Amino acid sequence: MTDTALTAPVGDAEQAGGTPAASEEIVVLDYGGQYSQLIARRVRDCGVFSELLPHETPVQELARRKPRGIILSGGPASVYAEGAPRLDHRLLELGVPLLGICYGMQLLVHELGGRVEQAEVGEFGRSDLLVGDPGRLLQGTPREQTCWMSHRDTVFEPPPGFAALASSSASPVAAVENPQAGIYGIQFHPEVVHTPYGQEILTRFLGELCGCERTWSAASIVEDQIRLIRRQVGDANVICGLSGGVDSSVAALLVHRAVGDQLTCVFVDHGLMRKDEGEQVVSAFRDTFKVPLVAVDAETRFLRKLVGVTDPEAKRKAIGAEFIRVFEEQATELALAHGGTGARYLVQGTLYSDVIESGGGAGAATIKSHHNVGGLPEDMAFELVEPLRALFKDEVRAVGAELGLPERLVWRQPFPGPGLAIRIVGGEATKERLDLLRQADHILQEEIRRAGLYRELWQSFCVLPDVRTVGVQGDERTYGHVVVLRAVTSDDAMTADWARLPYELLETIASRMINELCEVNRVVLDITSKPPGTIEWE
Repeated sequence: MTDTALTAPVGDAEQAGGTPAASEEIVVLDYGGQYSQLIARRVRDCGVFSELLPHETPVQELARRKPRGIILSGGPASVYAEGAPRLDHRLLELGVPLLGICYGMQLLVHELGGRVEQAEVGEFGRSDLLVGDPGRLLQGTPREQTCWMSHRDTVFEPPPGFAALASSSASPVAAVENPQAGIYGIQFHPEVVHTPYGQEILTRFLGELCGCERTWSAASIVEDQIRLIRRQVGDANVICGLSGGVDSSVAALLVHRAVGDQLTCVFVDHGLMRKDEGEQVVSAFRDTFKVPLVAVDAETRFLRKLVGVTDPEAKRKAIGAEFIRVFEEQATELALAHGGTGARYLVQGTLYSDVIESGGGAGAATIKSHHNVGGLPEDMAFELVEPLRALFKDEVRAVGAELGLPERLVWRQPFPGPGLAIRIVGGEATKERLDLLRQADHILQEEIRRAGLYRELWQSFCVLPDVRTVGVQGDERTYGHVVVLRAVTSDDAMTADWARLPYELLETIASRMINELCEVNRVVLDITSKPPGTIEWE
């Protein structure tokens, strides 16, 4: 991701997927930093619910939420730049502790009378931190430690009434605090793994300084969402678009736990799934979980909608719209079966990362429209139930385990709702191309599992670009397809690193694809991290 403000909308505590009922909440105000989402993640890792909101969120809304503390994120701006985000001084009157990180600290220092200047040398990456007076915030951490910096401006003097706690080679003042005012600041990033004592510092801020009880857990999520689902749905009928991935599976089980047979799951086989997935989904939910399920064979109609479509956003929107049309048709049929009472609600496994990347919030940038966020038609006849909307992927997995979802489903790698259609890059998703990509992906998954690496990877998949290359097979010239291998490691999909797969494994995968798929004559490896790339190509 880039230094663009990517924020989620203010949650609705009365709707599934909204803010939990518990008052234990930390608000992270996003000033555009590339690690802003990670701050919220790390707070949740400490057992406290946290939500990322735009820095311009009205103070009245923050007061209504009654957070136990507020964190001001980093950002790319200079406090002296024209149009740079400013501090709303009414935040200081809310009576809750404030922690400024990077730009957040500089903003507090600048606005409260300290001295911030542009240094001759920026400080980016790993840095040595020297703790002078640990104060309350850095208490218990070593005098000498490493941390992760990412800034050009530097604090030279703390504001009146503040103590300087630490310094680095390029930052005369790298941490400040005024416990009486409840204001704290650190120049470095505690949320990244490159700051070894970062989580300890956040834990201290949450517990000792904000007085938070660490009660956020998978069990509490289940209890909260079941209550919210029942409140939202009442006695109405509900329909769920079930893909078989962990997101839609957990969402379906949560809603089924809440309202029972008021829910009917609709599995739409759009012909864009991986090999044998359709049969696995139907078997798991209809036979194992005894959830009411309707399976719809819709491959022909989806492929018809994709004829001539090559633009990735157009693919997503076409697939998202067709999903809704199928659901509406099934809702009508279910209404006839239930004496005219149709489904009023549609359940979706929308995640927090989906909302962020689809530009869900004031000033947010759209990285790509997820079919279940930015791709929904405006004339949709359903109200949405999104019990996972406030959760990251690892939290969804924890909820799935709490609900008793089998391990093979809990740890299934993420798969995009538009399926293989968006892994055919620069070209039309035809039946022939989809079948070729399906076979290539099957080979990849077989070998990844055989090597024991499936659980270690966030995602592993194939991409089929609309490109042909020259090759030589059996002493003859070939002009075949290129298959791109993509494998990444990640904690939450907000950032990702390319996986260093063993050369022997890569050789086996490439050899199998070229030998078993006559249309393929070249296999290449994508070694791009996120940022600058995204995990999916489209």
